[in-house]
Amino acid sequence: MSRLDRIVIVVFVFSLCANLSLLAQGPNSAYQDYINRYKDLAIEQMLKWKVPASITLAQGLLESGAGKSELAQKGNNHFGIKCHGWTGAKTYHDDDLSQECFRAYNNVRDSYEDHSQFLARQTRYSRLFTLSPTDYRAWAHGLKACGYATSPTYAQKLIGIIELYNLSQYDHAKSYSHFAAEHLAAVDQTDKSVSNHSVYFNNKNYYVRARKGDTFASIAREFNLNYRRIARYNERSSKSQLEIGELVYLEKKQKRAEKKYKKQPHTVRAGESLYSIAQLYGVRLKNLCKKNNINLQNYTIKVGDRLRVY
Repeated sequence: MSRLDRIVIVVFVFSLCANLSLLAQGPNSAYQDYINRYKDLAIEQMLKWKVPASITLAQGLLESGAGKSELAQKGNNHFGIKCHGWTGAKTYHDDDLSQECFRAYNNVRDSYEDHSQFLARQTRYSRLFTLSPTDYRAWAHGLKACGYATSPTYAQKLIGIIELYNLSQYDHAKSYSHFAAEHLAAVDQTDKSVSNHSVYFNNKNYYVRARKGDTFASIAREFNLNYRRIARYNERSSKSQLEIGELVYLEKKQKRAEKKYKKQPHTVRAGESLYSIAQLYGVRLKNLCKKNNINLQNYTIKVGDRLRVY
């Protein structure tokens, strides 16, 4: 047996033991509670910054002890990020050295946002973003190789957590209709000063709700997207004015509504337009018209009309 073969076997056994150790512990209720509370926030960050939701959740669980660590409790720091030129609030904690400086945040959402930016904007982590966003194993090993943590078992611990709690399902968020408004609204209820938009999910698509002063351009900047493309996805001019509460989709809408509406036409209510109905179901206006044999030039919508949306 060559020296290389022996090294490979040792690494394999090392990784296996680390994962078996986590599996032997069984699912932890505190971990599951953390996942239930922050999974949609992790998906939101994945959409904005391309960091796999499974990796974000696993790091948050590991670094914060499921939100119960001193750093998390004192400074909402869920990822163990040290100051490193940080100009915001700080907290101090014994780590590799006594009383090291760590970043502190006003709320958990800010911690998640800073974690994403910390990875996305530093050259040392740039190689991670060449990996498949669904390859959590490569991301876990990549984080260790890039020096995120000093523990020799860091990658194995992340992988063990991801597999034990099936966190990889959130890396395929478009397949999960449970990524809905009520879940995102439950995240950080105490935070009243969040400037970033919450991201919702409808008919295999992500959307935000417009706020006062929003434009397609301002929303595009927040999500690193092209504002003309977002306007086109929403079948609008890029210079259109957005109304407060209006749904703005971040990807191209579907040709039809979800299957559950196959035998459930929409009944027009007061104040609705064909466009608002198309937005409500996340379908393209031209397809809504086609399904109902509507010519936009001579059709007048009336309360009580029943429209096919699937």
